[in-house]
Amino acid sequence: MKKQLLAIVFICVTSISWSQIHEIGVFIGGTNYVGDVGRTNYIFPNKIGASLIYKYNLNPRIALRGNLSLIPLHGDDAQSSNQIRKNRNFNFNNSIKEVAVGIEYNFFEYDMTSVDKAYTPYILLEIAGFNYNSVSSEITTGRYNYKSKTAYSMLIGLGFKGRLADNIGFAIETRMNYTFQDDLDYTTYKAPSLDFGGNSNDWYMFTGVSLVYAFGRPSCYAEVR
Repeated sequence: MKKQLLAIVFICVTSISWSQIHEIGVFIGGTNYVGDVGRTNYIFPNKIGASLIYKYNLNPRIALRGNLSLIPLHGDDAQSSNQIRKNRNFNFNNSIKEVAVGIEYNFFEYDMTSVDKAYTPYILLEIAGFNYNSVSSEITTGRYNYKSKTAYSMLIGLGFKGRLADNIGFAIETRMNYTFQDDLDYTTYKAPSLDFGGNSNDWYMFTGVSLVYAFGRPSCYAEVR
């Protein structure tokens, strides 16, 4: 009996260590920015972005997650409801290249191999490092020197996920990134014509859908049906 018990424990530990369920997939959706230029809506996608996603499921509630994303940003004062911004009539385009890692927490137990645990809302918490272009100096009015800049952000996301078929899952998700930068829109004191006087840090959002493929033998926590 003791030997059988030890064998079961060993199998579980080995499975948890080496045979967890992995998920890999793509996320496609709309991106938008909130800062000193253009609209102030927190969720108002106006560009198309994409991500590669990897998840390592620790248990039915918690997964470690990583994203590799390309997130274009666009802002246009002409589309703002603020008359001061409309009169200024500035617009910009930038591109975020992002790497993010964090934790995905399921509100209900989630197991793609189970019929009654195949859907759940979830919350996502990540730390992201990202690269973008910023203005380093002004040559003449309307002409600038640019530089590549790396920074980090805090990311929170909300979503709903479920199973489409064996080993295939989907999710609908919104991610909100708070950055510690105020120049994603190129506004800066380094260029007099771009010094708009704003002092709040910029946000960028990503809203869309994902498809993932799950692989790896389910560990002992999973109830296979």
